[in-house]
Amino acid sequence: MDQLPFTTPRGSLSSSIGDASELECNLTLSDRLKVFKSSSFDPNNYVASKSRSMNEKEIKHLCAYLIDLKKASAEEMRKSVLANYSAFIRTSKEISDLEGELLSMRNLLSTQAALVHGLADGCELSPMISGNEDLDMDDILDEKTEISKTEKWLIGYLETLEVLLAEKRVDEAMAALDEGEKMVKEISEGRTFLTPTLFEALQDAIAEQRQKLADQLAETICQPSTRSAEIRSTALSLKKLGDGPRAHSLLLSSRQGTLQRSMKCLQSSNYGVGSFTTTISQLVFSTISQAASDSLSVFAEEEPAYTSELVTWAVAQAEKFAALLKKCILASTAAAGGLRVASECVHVCMSHCYLLEATGLALSPVLIKYFRPFVEQALKTDLKRIEQSSSALAAAEDWVLAYAPTSSRSSGQPPSSHSTLGLLQPKLSISAHKFNSMVLELFEDVGPLEILQLDVLAVEGLIQEFNFYVNLLINALPGSVVTENLEGHRIVKIAETEAQQIALLANAILLADELLPRAVFKLSHSTKGDESHRKGADKQRELKKRLQREVDHLRDSFCRQHALELIFTEEGEARLNALIYLGMDGNVEQPEWFPSPIFQEIFAKLTEVASTAADVFVGRERFATVLLMRLAETVVLWLSDDQAFWEEVETGSTPLGPIGLQQLYLDMQFVMIFSSQGRYLSRHLHQAIKNIIERAINALAATGLDPNSVLPEDEWFVEVSEISIKMLTGRAAFDSVEEDIPSPTSVVQT
Repeated sequence: MDQLPFTTPRGSLSSSIGDASELECNLTLSDRLKVFKSSSFDPNNYVASKSRSMNEKEIKHLCAYLIDLKKASAEEMRKSVLANYSAFIRTSKEISDLEGELLSMRNLLSTQAALVHGLADGCELSPMISGNEDLDMDDILDEKTEISKTEKWLIGYLETLEVLLAEKRVDEAMAALDEGEKMVKEISEGRTFLTPTLFEALQDAIAEQRQKLADQLAETICQPSTRSAEIRSTALSLKKLGDGPRAHSLLLSSRQGTLQRSMKCLQSSNYGVGSFTTTISQLVFSTISQAASDSLSVFAEEEPAYTSELVTWAVAQAEKFAALLKKCILASTAAAGGLRVASECVHVCMSHCYLLEATGLALSPVLIKYFRPFVEQALKTDLKRIEQSSSALAAAEDWVLAYAPTSSRSSGQPPSSHSTLGLLQPKLSISAHKFNSMVLELFEDVGPLEILQLDVLAVEGLIQEFNFYVNLLINALPGSVVTENLEGHRIVKIAETEAQQIALLANAILLADELLPRAVFKLSHSTKGDESHRKGADKQRELKKRLQREVDHLRDSFCRQHALELIFTEEGEARLNALIYLGMDGNVEQPEWFPSPIFQEIFAKLTEVASTAADVFVGRERFATVLLMRLAETVVLWLSDDQAFWEEVETGSTPLGPIGLQQLYLDMQFVMIFSSQGRYLSRHLHQAIKNIIERAINALAATGLDPNSVLPEDEWFVEVSEISIKMLTGRAAFDSVEEDIPSPTSVVQT
C-alpha cells in the first residue's frame, strides 16, 4: 500500500486532530475549540506534542490550520457580540453595579471586623473607659495620666488630616489616609497597641474624612471650570478612594455638561447650515472621543466593568445630537426636498462617526436610524419635483431637439465634427434636458444614500419617474388617447410632424441608453474597490434593461401609429386587404409588374423615417436601425396575423389566382429587398415574409393549380424589386419601365 502524503505517528497532528479539511466538514467550531478551552491548556506543550515528529510541510499545514481556526473563532465572537450586544451592555451594567455594592460590603465588613476585634479585647477595658462611652477622643486622652507613642501619633494625625482636607491638598490627604489605613492594619494584626475605643474612633475618623475627601473630589469634577487633565487626575484619585463607579459616572457627566454648554452657544450663533453641521458634529464626536480616552486612561485595568456605561453614554449623546440635527436642519430640509443639503449633513456626521470607530465605539447605526427617514423623504420630494417639472415643460414643448442650454453649443448649432464631445452631449428637447439635469443633480455627491441603504430606493424612484416621462411622450403621439397629466391637469402638446415624433423617441432612447445610467454610475461608484465596481457594472446593466423596456413601449406606440396610418384609411377601412390580390386574375389586360400601391407607400414611409432618423441619431445609427426594423415588422406582422385577410384568400368565394400569387410574392420580395438594402431586415421580418409567401402558395395549391408552374424564378422578383426601388427613389426613368422589367412568362419555373 502506498504511504499517505500526510501521515504522522500517534500524538502528531494527523493522529490527534485529523486532517483539517475533514474537521471543517465534520466538526462544529465549538467542538474544534474545546481543546483550547481547558483550564490546564498549555500552548507550549500543545505545539511540542504536535510538532515532535512532524516535517516542515506538516508544520506549515498545522500553522495554516491554526490561523484558519483563529479567524473562524474571531468571526464567531464578532457575530456573537453583535447578536447579543444589548444583553452584553445590560449585563455589564449590572456587573458594574454589583462591583460597587461589593465594595460597600467590603468596607462594612472591615468595620464590623474591627468592632468584633474590639469586643474580643473587652476584658482589658477599664471601669473608667466603660463608664465614659459618650466622651470624645480629646476627653479620653485628657483623662489619661500617661499617653503612649501611638496615642500621640493619633492626636497629630487627626489634626493633620483635618488641615489637609480644609486646604484641599488632595495628594497629601490621600497619603495621610493611606498612612491611617496602614496603622489600622498594624493595630488589627497586633503589631501596634491602641485601646479599642481609640481604635474605633480612629476607624470612624478615617471613614468620615475619606467620605469628605471623596465629596470634595466629586465637586471638583463637576465644576465647569475644571480642565480635562484635572478631571482625569481627580477621577483617578476618587477611584483610588474606592469609589470607581462614582468617579466614572462623574467623569462622563462632566464631559456631557461641557458638551451641552458648547452646543447651547453654537445654537445661539449665526452659522450657516453647512458650518453649523460641521462644527457641532465635530464637537459632539470629539467630546465622545475624549470621554472614551479618559475612561480608558483612568479605568484601563477595569475596562470591561466600565465599557458598558461608556457605550450607553455615547449612544445617548449620539441620539441627542441626531435629534438636534433633526429639529434644526433635517426636518425642514426633507420637507422642502433639499436632498443635497440633507446628504451633505449626513456625510459630514457619518465621516466624524467613522473616525470615532477607531476607539471601538460604533455609533453609525444610531445615526442611520435617525437620519434615514429624513433623507428618504427628501429623496422622494426631489423625485416628485422631477415629475412635476417634466409634466409642466411637456405641456408647452415644441419637441425640437437641441443641445443643452448650459453647453458651449447653446445656440443649437451642431459641432463642426462628430467628435466624442458631441456624443457625450446629445440633442434633446427642452423637457428631456430638464429631466436629465435634475437627475444629474439628484445623483451628484449622494454617497450617504448608499450608507443609509437608500441607493436602491433612489434607482427605483428614477425608473418610476422615467416611466412617467415616457408616458408623457406616448401621450404626445397623435394617435394617443390620453393627453392629460392626471395630477396636474396639464395637456401634453402633440408632436404633429414626423420629425417631432422621432424627437420623442430620441429623448427616451438617449436618456435610457446613455444619460441616466451615466448619472447612476456616480452612485454605484461612491465606494472604492474592485468588488464595488463589479457590482456597480452589474447594477448598471440591469438598470439599462429596465429603462429599455419603457423605451420599447414608446417605440411600439410610434410603430403602431404609423402602421395603422398605412394599413387603414381615415374612415377605418383596411387598405391592405385581400381584394388587392383576388381581383387581379379576372382582368383581361396583363398587369404592369410593380409593387402594390400600399407597399410603395410603406417603402416611402420607411425611407422618410430612415432619413429623419439618420439626422437625429448622428453617430448612433443602431438606434435608427432598430426603429426601422420595428416599423417594418409591425406592418408585415399585421398582414401575417390578419385573420380576415387570410379567410378571404384561403376560403373566400374568389380563389387566389396565379397573377394574384405573383403580385403578393412580388410585394413580399420588394419588402425584403428594400429592408435588406436599408440594413434593417431582421430575422423576425424575414421569417414573417417567408410565412406569408408559404401560406399564399398553399392557398393556390388548394385550388388544384401547381404553384411552380405559375411562379417565375426568384431572380425575376429580385430584379423587378430592385428596378422598382430605383424608380421610386428617382434613380431610374419611368419611361423605361417596360424595357427594364422582364415578363414573368419568360422566366416561369418549369
